[in-house]
Amino acid sequence: MPSLGGKILGILLYMIPWADALIFGSHLYIKYPFTQIIQIPAIPIILIEKTIPFGNLLLFLAIFIGLIRNTKISYFVRFNALQSLLINIGIIIISYGFQILLSPFNNTLIIRTFSSTLLISIFLIISYCVWSCIQGNEPDLPGISKAAKMQL
Repeated sequence: MPSLGGKILGILLYMIPWADALIFGSHLYIKYPFTQIIQIPAIPIILIEKTIPFGNLLLFLAIFIGLIRNTKISYFVRFNALQSLLINIGIIIISYGFQILLSPFNNTLIIRTFSSTLLISIFLIISYCVWSCIQGNEPDLPGISKAAKMQL
């Protein structure tokens, strides 16, 4: 059973992919201002990434070297750190795909639909991971969890 600090750190680690996923809801925040409340948990991560030069890279390296590769830290924290980074890498790849491939169709109904679907999907994934961390269990995401376990 992980400690309370391990559970809290596991929850905080999942705010990193959530901060990068918020870009998919930009049109929702304008049309439905009450949805801006979902941005609140990610504010500290966004501040770190925006205020520090190369904040994204430094945060990634700090978590990878400081948490994932440090065997003195509990397996629960290391697993959640690696899984959150893998989710974040997937979100970054998807956002680049949106920017490169779908930029000619900017702000059309289909793009807004895809963006909303992605935001809701990522919200559900992060919510499941946070709930599993609160319970003290390792979140089991198909493919991602297996890759994380193979690396640890």
